[in-house]
Amino acid sequence: MTSLAISAFAQTADLAPVVSKLLSRTADVPGEFQPFLVVSLHARVTGYVEKVLVDRGSVVKQGQLLAELSAPEMAARIAEAESRVHAAESDRLQAEAQLAAAQSTWDKLKKAAETPGVIAGNELTLAEKQVDAARALVSSRRQAVSAAEAAVHAQKLMEEYLQITAPFDGVVTDRLVHPGALVGPGADPVLLVIQQVSHLRLIVAVPEQDIGGIVAGAKVEFKVPAFPERTYAGAVARVAHALDLKTRTMPVELDVLNRDGSLSPGMYPSVKWPIRRARPSLLVPKTSVVTTAERTFVVRGRNGKAEWVDVKKGAADGDLIEVMGNLEAGDKVVRRATDEMRDGAPLPGK
Repeated sequence: MTSLAISAFAQTADLAPVVSKLLSRTADVPGEFQPFLVVSLHARVTGYVEKVLVDRGSVVKQGQLLAELSAPEMAARIAEAESRVHAAESDRLQAEAQLAAAQSTWDKLKKAAETPGVIAGNELTLAEKQVDAARALVSSRRQAVSAAEAAVHAQKLMEEYLQITAPFDGVVTDRLVHPGALVGPGADPVLLVIQQVSHLRLIVAVPEQDIGGIVAGAKVEFKVPAFPERTYAGAVARVAHALDLKTRTMPVELDVLNRDGSLSPGMYPSVKWPIRRARPSLLVPKTSVVTTAERTFVVRGRNGKAEWVDVKKGAADGDLIEVMGNLEAGDKVVRRATDEMRDGAPLPGK
């Protein structure tokens, strides 16, 4: 060993302990905002667009009228169905009158039959059968009335579909129809697109090695390029529990309340994803790790001699760095190591 090497070796022979510590840090992971609810509104009945009361960017409330359709033939169908109700009701009243008459005749014959020989037995039986038939007719007429009323209700329900309303509070993000357009289940054009943006889903693709940091309900901070000075936070709400085979990441959803409207679906925030190790890590000073073209190692002091121990570097923690290798907590390594400290050489002054 040259005098220069010995001098450098002597200067860097100070030993530092291998520290065991449970690391908790964050890594910048990209995410994407999606609306919590999104729907494309279609016409459920055929008609012409009469009015469109909102446009792109309109803030709407649940149940608010958004568009009106017109279908003149629907009014005619409702009138026809109501006329059937009236006809069925008339038939019911007539059948009930026939039942009352038959019942009265049978009651009189039954009373007269109490005197032997006045009424023949077959006459009484025939009157009773006429009552039963009248009752069956009344039941049938009542069912016909109910069916006609149900048809009217169905037609009026269809008429309500001529009014397009908002299914939830949100924002109109797209308008794709104008007055005069023919719409309906056959044409099937999208009328409007509504998104709920006061409550957002933040989708984070968490790398496979970092899924240990997933904790339901945990608060996670993030930033967006539009407002770099602000720090937002969301709560872990839903986990896919399956990796994407192409990217080896697991989709995790965070619930984010967008009270001031500064966030929008489609934004790509930078998420400070928490990384937690399942067990304590071993850390050494950053200057203890030597990297050459062939290997990465630390110099451990053992029995007064230098011992090269191959390691892999992990996460940094201040002036320390995580290492993985044949080390144990409490081992002593050279604080400022170089590859000039040969394996097996004595530690000077030790």
